[in-house]
Formats: sequence, structure tokens, C-alpha cells
Amino acid sequence: MQSLKITDQNLVKQYVQGNEACLEMLINRHKNRIFTTIILIVKDSYIAEDLFQETFIKIINNLKKGKYNEEGKFLPWAMRIAHNMAIDYFRKMKRMPTITDSSGDDVFRTIKIAVENREEQIIRTEKEDMVRLAINRLPEEQRQVLILRHYGNLSFKEIAAMTDVSINTALGRMRYALTNMRKIMEHTSIQTT
Repeated sequence: MQSLKITDQNLVKQYVQGNEACLEMLINRHKNRIFTTIILIVKDSYIAEDLFQETFIKIINNLKKGKYNEEGKFLPWAMRIAHNMAIDYFRKMKRMPTITDSSGDDVFRTIKIAVENREEQIIRTEKEDMVRLAINRLPEEQRQVLILRHYGNLSFKEIAAMTDVSINTALGRMRYALTNMRKIMEHTSIQTT
């Protein structure tokens, strides 16, 4: 059975009918994107691994209970579950998400710069801090869309499905996020000069 030629819909159907190998195919097919969704929000790879496992336990339970009815849209459905679990984790911990890459490192610290002198390093660090501050000051819904779009490389269609809003709402949140970031950065640069 070639996993790339079988649709998610068929894999789900076969898994529900008792073919356990189909679940493994679904997990292998989508694990990177689902894990990335989680780690972008929680930042900690150990917590992300736990939430990833909990996500698939919830997916399995929902499939077995017949609660999956979004034919052909397994990935957005699974990513929405992962996203909600990560957000629920933060609500419990009362922490705010920060931007990270898939290894759990701060995205801005892993940017490779060819050769820069000390002054250039200081300027770059100040700009990174300003962007990070602006992103973390955004309202949660705008921050989520911005992070998922720019750091998760998700389409607006995928973001809309994952956050359970329309595509126009996701696009609007992105527009507001960028507008608000500009305002925050302008205000911050005025205060720091």
C-alpha cells in the first residue's frame, strides 16, 4: 500500500474499519506539520512532544467514536486539534507564546549572518528584539495568524481551518497584525531614540 497514492480520506476510512497501519501512514504523512504547529506555540520541545502524543490520542479517540466528519480535510482538522491543545496548555500555564523554530530555539537567534562587525550585531539584535516585542504585544488571534503564516508556512486556507474562522477573517487578522506591528515598532523606536 503506497501511502502517497492513498488519500487521507481513504486512510481514515480504512483505519476506522480496523486497519491500524493506516493510522501510522497518516501520522507519518503529517507529523512534521502538526509538530511544527505545536512547537511554534509552546517553544519547548519536551512539552511539544507530549502535546503531539496527546493530539494523536485525541485524534484516535475522535476517529473511533465517529466524530470525524470532515471528509478530505484530515490535516486541517488534526492541526486544529493540535493548535487547540497547545493554546489550552498556555491557558493553563498562563504563559504567552513566543516565536521559535522547530528545534525550540529562538528563531531570531538562529538567523545566519555571513560576516558582521560588533556594531552590526548590536543593530541586528536590537531589530530582532523590536520585532519580537511587537509580535508578543499583538492580540492573541493576530499573533497566532502571523506566527502560523510566517513561521509555520501555512496557507490562509489552512490557518482558517485550524483556527475555525473564515479565510477572510484570517486575512483580516493578518492585515491588522501587520498594521499593529508597524504602530508598535514606530512607537517603540520613538521611545528608544
